[in-house]
Amino acid sequence: MDENSKHEFERLIQEDRENRESKHWSGTFIDYLEKVRQDPSIVKHAHARIYDMVVQEGATDINETDDPRVSRLFKDESLRVYNFFKDEFFGIEETLAQIVRYFQSAAMRGEENRQVLYLMGPVGAGKSSLVEKLQRGLEGLDPIYMIEDSPMFEEPLLLIPRHLRQEFEKMLDVRIEGDLCPVTRWRLREEFDNAYEKMSVTTVGFSKRNRRGVGIVPPVDPNNQDTSVLIGSEDISKLDRYSEGDPRVLELNGAFNVGNRGMVEFIEVFKNETEYLHAMITATQEKFVPAPGRHGTVYVDTVIVAHSNEAEWQKFKADHTNEAILDRIVVVKVPYNLRLSEEVKIYQKMLHNSDFRASVAPHTLEVAAMFAILSRLEPSAKCDLMTKLHLYNGEEVVEKGRTKKITVKELREDAKREGMFGISTRFIMKALDNALSEGGSSINPISVREALIRMVKAMDAPDDTRKQYLEFLQDVIHKEYLELLEKEITKAFVYSYQEQAETLFQNYLDHAEAYVNQTKVMDRNTKEELLPDEGFLKSIEEQIAIIGSAADGFRQEVIAYLWASSRRGDRVTYESYEPLKDAIEKKLMGSVRDISRVITKARTRDQDQQHKHDAMVQRLIELGYPEDSVDIVLKYAANHLWKD
Repeated sequence: MDENSKHEFERLIQEDRENRESKHWSGTFIDYLEKVRQDPSIVKHAHARIYDMVVQEGATDINETDDPRVSRLFKDESLRVYNFFKDEFFGIEETLAQIVRYFQSAAMRGEENRQVLYLMGPVGAGKSSLVEKLQRGLEGLDPIYMIEDSPMFEEPLLLIPRHLRQEFEKMLDVRIEGDLCPVTRWRLREEFDNAYEKMSVTTVGFSKRNRRGVGIVPPVDPNNQDTSVLIGSEDISKLDRYSEGDPRVLELNGAFNVGNRGMVEFIEVFKNETEYLHAMITATQEKFVPAPGRHGTVYVDTVIVAHSNEAEWQKFKADHTNEAILDRIVVVKVPYNLRLSEEVKIYQKMLHNSDFRASVAPHTLEVAAMFAILSRLEPSAKCDLMTKLHLYNGEEVVEKGRTKKITVKELREDAKREGMFGISTRFIMKALDNALSEGGSSINPISVREALIRMVKAMDAPDDTRKQYLEFLQDVIHKEYLELLEKEITKAFVYSYQEQAETLFQNYLDHAEAYVNQTKVMDRNTKEELLPDEGFLKSIEEQIAIIGSAADGFRQEVIAYLWASSRRGDRVTYESYEPLKDAIEKKLMGSVRDISRVITKARTRDQDQQHKHDAMVQRLIELGYPEDSVDIVLKYAANHLWKD
């Protein structure tokens, strides 16, 4: 082994060990009281601990962004975006805000402090991932203080007798709630002769794997509802040494015991029998669970997070005998994401975390994301689904030279179940894997769309659902991708695409402003004063069907919009006003359409054509296309974009 590497490994191990040792503490209960007096914030109940864990990483208002799409979507809302979730969860800001609001209220000992947090949503929407994120957050916290050898990692202040608690609360500026478990109570009485000030206190870190502060309850066989999974059991091997009522026979290793001071997760919660769930409700509402055998009750301070899919929730809710449980549940919907840009980020994150090492051509993930989101949307009389997809992404949709005046809010109000059904992210990830397995070292929109078509044809779904999904892939997304592809090829053909678009934009502004104000245009090169070039203006406007008398109104709108933007200090570019941006891009596409068609479709090319073709291929590669995808994409364009 290289000597430098060896030293580097040793240094890393040593630093980690020293860091952990520096956070460890042990002492007597009296020593602990002094620590609390100096810093009362070390005493926290479970909900407050998780709330502080989330907010201490910071938060911003969702409108504090440079992304105009986000500004358009959330301009009327005040929504906090929490850094704790920021790089792992996308497009579910409202859901995350609801979860944080639950913890905020519970941290203040509101009603939520005594209620179960229940996450409900379709498979693969991120319910388990959200719970796992909270669990990892707990594991990353500094160790908490506990009574040494307590099977439930108990808060040391529980040693204080009830008749002294009020006085200690004033002295320490804390609130003391709860009782000692039977095992610690027995130790205090028998080993320390009730001299609680002499008991040892130490620190412990949360650990899911070591079952410290994080309990997990999987679905239990309905025919074998063994409550020991929740509350522990009695060790029958000790009954020959101790009496049945002796706390030393207790094994307090159930999920509620393990999750004390932290959290307990109920997976697919409603797969359990109703009777089994009453322990969950008692734990959250009364803050205690029964001890195994004849040992009374055990105080628990834990956050209970449950999750399941919507079908199980609806079935459970429909049974009126479950009202007592329903009244103690805070329901938070965890839908699929409905924003195109955020869906792409989800796939990027999943690919980054996997061993997927293939090159991904531009728009590949976008095409896959379009399919997923279209499958999650409800039809609307106000617009088609692809328009809805773009509006939900915060884009401005242009029709006949006008921005479509439909708000996302009114679309959402008409579709209450959007995001609770449709294609999951896992389905898309399988399609990406399948596309790669077909051969090659890269994937592209064409190969992924074909993989999705094959998977939809083979999927177990109702005929009408399968038919609709195939229509999305073979028609709607096919047409959308061709538009993206033509724009991409235009960018490859037009040298300095951005510059040429800006030049067209500035020229249009000069002539439109002169036309509207009935003045002349100053030529930028010759300084000569010229009349507005109406022919040039029309050549741009006709790209988006602005003709005849509509042109006057359009020109006035453009100048008014951009003048208002300038007053606000916004940077004005050709992309600033969506209808004009659309017209300019179509103008550029039209200018190279014929040459693109000839050069892309030609089986044999002369020297000049070959040079242009090679330059186009090179620019596509510079735009991010893997070399083995360029030929596939260009053949697809030749076959579908410019049919003879």
